Amino acid sequence: MFDVSLMGAFLGGLIVFFSPCVLPIVPFYLSYMAGASMSEISGEGELAPGVRKRAFLASIMFSLGIITVFVLLGAAAYGLSQTFRSMQTEFRLFAALVVLVMGLHFLGVFRIGFLNRAFQMDAGDTKNMSVLGAYVVGFAFAAGWTPCVGGVLTAVVFTASTEATALRGLILLLVFGVAMTAPFVVASLFIGPFLKFASKFRRHLPKVEKAMGILMILFAILIATDSINYIAQWMLEAFPAFQNI
Repeated sequence: MFDVSLMGAFLGGLIVFFSPCVLPIVPFYLSYMAGASMSEISGEGELAPGVRKRAFLASIMFSLGIITVFVLLGAAAYGLSQTFRSMQTEFRLFAALVVLVMGLHFLGVFRIGFLNRAFQMDAGDTKNMSVLGAYVVGFAFAAGWTPCVGGVLTAVVFTASTEATALRGLILLLVFGVAMTAPFVVASLFIGPFLKFASKFRRHLPKVEKAMGILMILFAILIATDSINYIAQWMLEAFPAFQNI
């Protein structure tokens, strides 16, 4: 059966990847994962032997590190929601407020400085980076990314915390993490074409930012009014084909 929560988590992950605070720094991390300089991966010629393979394997472990953080956040949120079940209303309104504030930030109504920061680290020579090293970097990177993707992540984490079981909540965060990191893995296989795409797509980043802001404000209203399930029911009634998905 069609699950609007899973669809929302998947779309949220994709939107975050193409957001102004993530997409512009992806080329740097592709270079980082490949153990090559930006000039090497952005050149018109062929990549050096082993660069693409190294980038692909490292990007998978890097992504797993990021996904691990998100799944742990989902587990923690679900545990808290069950522990303080009597405060579900307060928990819901707080989550709605956080999402609303971040939505207004992305719309440009006001700016919150720390939401624009990007995680940076100097790990020295990355040409000999191990598989475990890529995983650890991804884990640390997710923690640095969290303020940047906070609005969408808060919405998904809150939805996960209200699921019927802990497993469903974890699956929701897993879907979000996979959707956000899958483009990174694909980019590692097509480094040259991706860099060209990213360069051309930059002019659309302000539009993506505004769209994120609008979607977060709408979702904040749905959370505050406890209407997410009504939206799911409306979609099933308006589009019967979803019942077969």
